[in-house]
This record gives sequence, C-alpha cells and structure tokens, in this order.
Amino acid sequence: MKQLILGGARSGKSTLAETRAKKTAQEKGMKLHYVATAHPFDDEMRERIAHHQKQRGLVWQEHECTLHLAELIRNFSSNDVVLVDCLTLWLNNWIFQLGDECSNDRLEVQIRELVKAVSESSATLIFVSNEVGMGIVPLGQVTRYFVDNAGRMNQQFAQICDRVTFVAAGLPLELKS
Repeated sequence: MKQLILGGARSGKSTLAETRAKKTAQEKGMKLHYVATAHPFDDEMRERIAHHQKQRGLVWQEHECTLHLAELIRNFSSNDVVLVDCLTLWLNNWIFQLGDECSNDRLEVQIRELVKAVSESSATLIFVSNEVGMGIVPLGQVTRYFVDNAGRMNQQFAQICDRVTFVAAGLPLELKS
C-alpha cells in the first residue's frame, strides 16, 4: 500500500500521515519508520526539527535523508511502514544541491529515480507533500523550478499511489482510494 497525503502549510497533513502510519504498524505488527527530509539550514530549522522529534516520541525508527531517498526506500521490506515527510522539502534540497547546475531535466532524473524505487518497493509507504499549485507562482527561475517540478512530482506520485488524500484545515478529502 502506497499513500500520498497532500495539503498546504499547517493543513494537518503530517498529523494525518503519522496517525495512519502508527495505526497500520500497530494493526499489522510492522516496524514503524519516519524518514525526515528537512535539512537544518539555520537555528530556527534545527529547533523545528528537534520539536517534531520530541513530539513523535520513541515509537519511530528515524532516518534523516535529505537527498538520496530512492536508495533509502530500496532498503525497506514488506514488514516496514515508512512515512516520508516531506517530498517537497526533498525536491527543494535537490534544487539547492544542484545550484547553478539546476535544470528541469536534472530534477526530472531525481524524481524518476524516486518514483521507480517507490513503484518497486514492497514496504507500506506514506508520503507527505505540499500542494503548491493553488496559488500565484512568484517570479524567479528557482521558484518556477520548484513549483513546476513539485506539481509534476505530485502527479507522478498520485499515479503510483493506491490512496491519495488532500488535507485542508485538518480535514481529509479522499481523492483516490
């Protein structure tokens, strides 16, 4: 089972994803994994990460993976429930990593590699991603790389996931089940 949970900032998507992952792991006696893609660029982000880790507690086996997510996904088995939070931070990390060498083609290679790994995985996977296509796209090449590729990435994940949920104001709306 593969799930994609989409929503805006502070929509409740991560809380829903955590609840679903814990419930699945508990019901089926599976190992529970949390894959964090955030990179602690500054003190505020380090504080935010520490706060989220404390909130989650000790039930999760935590993995930090800012870039090579496809490789990590390949390590999980059918006995694992894996929550990845979040795909859009992962994409942002690649844009930052590529810097002046960033292009739609290079980002598409990374997205394609991840989609392939997810498609081939036997683990129960739950992905959190921001829906960024509902507002005005700001000016600037880097911003357009992010918005355009996040939209394409979300579409590809929606195709390969069994369940897709959109969250607004803490309320889930099932788009695909």
